[in-house]
Amino acid sequence: MKLTVVGGGSTYTPELVDGIAGRRTSLAVDEIVLVDPDAERLAVVGAFAQRLLAHAGHPARVTTTTDLERGVEGASAVLLQLRVGGQAARAQDETFPLVCDCVGQETTGAGGLAKALRTVPVVLDVAERVRALAGEDTWIVNFTNPVGIVTRALLQAGHRAVGLCNVAITFQRWTSALLGVAPDAVTLGHVGLNHLTWERGVFVDGVDRLPELLEHHGEALSAHIGLPASLMRRMGVVPSYYLKYFYEHDAVVKKQKTDPPRAEVVAGVEKELLDLYSDVNVVTKPEQLGQRGGAYYSEAAVQLVHALTGGTGAEQHVVNVRNNGTLPFLPHDAVVEVPATVTADGATPLPVDSVEPAIAGLIAHVTAYEHLALEAAVHGGRDRVADALLAHPLVGQHAIADRLADELVARNRDFLPWAKGA
Repeated sequence: MKLTVVGGGSTYTPELVDGIAGRRTSLAVDEIVLVDPDAERLAVVGAFAQRLLAHAGHPARVTTTTDLERGVEGASAVLLQLRVGGQAARAQDETFPLVCDCVGQETTGAGGLAKALRTVPVVLDVAERVRALAGEDTWIVNFTNPVGIVTRALLQAGHRAVGLCNVAITFQRWTSALLGVAPDAVTLGHVGLNHLTWERGVFVDGVDRLPELLEHHGEALSAHIGLPASLMRRMGVVPSYYLKYFYEHDAVVKKQKTDPPRAEVVAGVEKELLDLYSDVNVVTKPEQLGQRGGAYYSEAAVQLVHALTGGTGAEQHVVNVRNNGTLPFLPHDAVVEVPATVTADGATPLPVDSVEPAIAGLIAHVTAYEHLALEAAVHGGRDRVADALLAHPLVGQHAIADRLADELVARNRDFLPWAKGA
């Protein structure tokens, strides 16, 4: 199997390769192709990835290329992990909304919209070339943020795509340790949109252990999620840590105004990682990679690729997939993040119990924003940007939406062809 990673120069990539090395018997990969426009960075990451495989005794070879066509031709699956504009653009996304006292974050709010506007056209171009060169049956696994909007763009354009995030698998691994059971023994009642999800059940052998977790591990949950244990107990659910941007918006903004942007922290971690990757004596995954974010990304990605490329039959994974009535209060073409049965034919969402109004209302609100965000990303236009921001619950006032739209366009003209003359 040829597996292609677009954005392969990312410091995430060794995490993925390490996961492949650990699944030698179940994922028959013989070539991993890393595609990235940054040849210098690609050379460092590619050489380290090959050392990881060799040290683990895995026979796959790693090849690197800046040529997308060469990289994707004949691929069995293509993973997308792009960051258009790099950490510099991310730093902008995390700071410009603060001028209006709005959350600065790279996947939600005004910052998330900026990332979507830069990213969607690039991803759609990549996907068209994948389909032309690798074939229409090739699966595209999208890890590129904002995952929900990008995956919706791919599906809307007719591509064979599934979106993936590490939030669910991270929570599964973490709560299994609290409960003292094997990770694979835990299944989640995970529902929502990408980076807007709630755990409504934590099942072990068919028994919901979530009430026990809330009662006995509430403070640990609070420290992990960043929200009060009392709130989670009252709601009877565990929100993802991204919900703090909604439930504690003002407190988060106040903190963001004094703390360095996450992009600065990540840039420092990336420099340290690239220095380590350059050391020919380093042949295992560095501990510092855990500071980069994306915990358990490798496990989630490898398991999903395994299922999509034949696997051992139907497997259950939490993925981003077309709604198709799963949440009846959303349009069919919305993309939801829920447990699904995954086979070589794709991902089919499992039935979801009726969603509580407090959760359903926010899901519907953000889904409306995502529809407008995708319209802006595909068709362009300053007013479409403002309309999307007005629809976002973290913005929601016309004067603020207008100001943020102008700020967003001004800061991203180099990435938005339609904005160059604006």
